[in-house]
Amino acid sequence: MRLFVGIDITDEIRGRFSDYMRRLEGLAPGTKWVKPESLHVTLKFIGYTEKLDDIKTALAVVKGSSFSLRFQGTGFFTQRSPRVFWVGIEAGAELAALARYIEQVLVPVGIAPEERKYSPHLTLAREGSGRPQGAREDRNKPKMYALKQRLEQEPRLAQMDFGTMQATEFILYQSETRPEGARYTKLARFPLP
Repeated sequence: MRLFVGIDITDEIRGRFSDYMRRLEGLAPGTKWVKPESLHVTLKFIGYTEKLDDIKTALAVVKGSSFSLRFQGTGFFTQRSPRVFWVGIEAGAELAALARYIEQVLVPVGIAPEERKYSPHLTLAREGSGRPQGAREDRNKPKMYALKQRLEQEPRLAQMDFGTMQATEFILYQSETRPEGARYTKLARFPLP
């Protein structure tokens, strides 16, 4: 099974993201927008494994306190050739510390640590498959290029403040890839009192 560890978002924040994505959908035809019910903050991507029980046991060791997450501003991975559209997260040191702690407890289970530094964000959309319609020069640009240009022209759209929530738990998810998009199932919850 394919697993990851993340933080679910509140319904209030989810509603704000849903409204925002609806406003922007037409600017990036062919882009795969994340379904609002699937929005989450990833702490650690685990990948395919059969070590479910060992992972649950390791994650149960993680201790921490609840903390605030503020969702504000947008960006792209990568800047020159945008393929992922995301919202930034401000959380102080707590979020990165939790991600590091989770990574450390999973190493003895055989889950390799990330090579890249943790970069907190919430993904709203990814580059879809296929080629964009239009002139030849436009077909060679990523589908998100028009969205990136629009956000550069309208900074208030790019710097939206989606609000703040309290992270009171982290979750072990199963990810299933389907033709209609990824489906995430919550397998275990771990409190952050």
